[in-house]
Amino acid sequence: MDMRCLIVIPCLNEEKHIEPLIAKLGRALDELDARIVVADGGSTDRTRDIVREIAAVDPRILLIDNPKRLQSAAINLAIETLGNDYDYLIRIDAHGDYPDDYCQILAQEASATGADSVVVAMRTMGFSAFQKATAVAQNSKLGNGGSKHREGAKGHWADHGHHALMRVAAYRAVGGYDEAFSHNEDAELDYRLRKAGYRIWLTDKTAMTYYPRSSVPTLFRQYLGYGRGRARNILKHRSMPSVRQMLPLAVVPIFVGAFLAILNWIAVVPISLWAFACVAYGFWIALGERNPYGPLAAISAMVMHFAWSMGFWMEVFSFRARKVVS
Repeated sequence: MDMRCLIVIPCLNEEKHIEPLIAKLGRALDELDARIVVADGGSTDRTRDIVREIAAVDPRILLIDNPKRLQSAAINLAIETLGNDYDYLIRIDAHGDYPDDYCQILAQEASATGADSVVVAMRTMGFSAFQKATAVAQNSKLGNGGSKHREGAKGHWADHGHHALMRVAAYRAVGGYDEAFSHNEDAELDYRLRKAGYRIWLTDKTAMTYYPRSSVPTLFRQYLGYGRGRARNILKHRSMPSVRQMLPLAVVPIFVGAFLAILNWIAVVPISLWAFACVAYGFWIALGERNPYGPLAAISAMVMHFAWSMGFWMEVFSFRARKVVS
């Protein structure tokens, strides 16, 4: 295949995953005339030593420092440093799993469709009980609202998907990732790609596996960041949230409104209906899909909804406060 690919792995403290991940990408090094860049955000475990040991044997593996620590900054730095020599960028998340031919299929899809970006569906799976329940939620409409790149769909031209492969020229033409975004940087970049006339293909030929957070606090913080990122995206581009995003947006307002129940009991009805709907959907999963994690998935979904809504409104109000001050 006549294309050169730069495979970039942003990482931080991934000593358990980085060596098998690089090994899995070995075939792509040969078949795509590729190079792997591990952009490390300051790991304090053995991640850096492991990568150095691998690089000492195979010079196609390179370790670079990512002082800004963000994934967006890691990709930008890799392209700024090495992008001139490559046709395509492939983004690999260190805390995920991939088929052995993942990179090769991405390149084949780019060649077959002429897409400027090839994105993939993200399948979630867990190991602990809480992770498994969260995976059930994230793989269902209860947790993903019907997102195509969460549920998987037949290959089609899309507005957004989990970032996988991108033409370096297109990436550079729109300015790469906006490093002001710690979350939702992929959707923000996709918005600029589409606006500039570039095309995004959601492939059904391959997918990546994601492992969710293993506790309520870490899941809450993650979705708080997602909510803030989505709000920042909307505020930056003055766009409107989709219907599936508007529904969880209401969670924090109806939660706050429930305190008005001291004046009128009807105020508690909206939050009660939301909680009932989540729990009912969880039991439907348990019964309809014979999945014992359905009821616990309802709890994970409520954490995700509440945190996402809170993050969104925090960003909106902080944005308005900054405008008033300026």
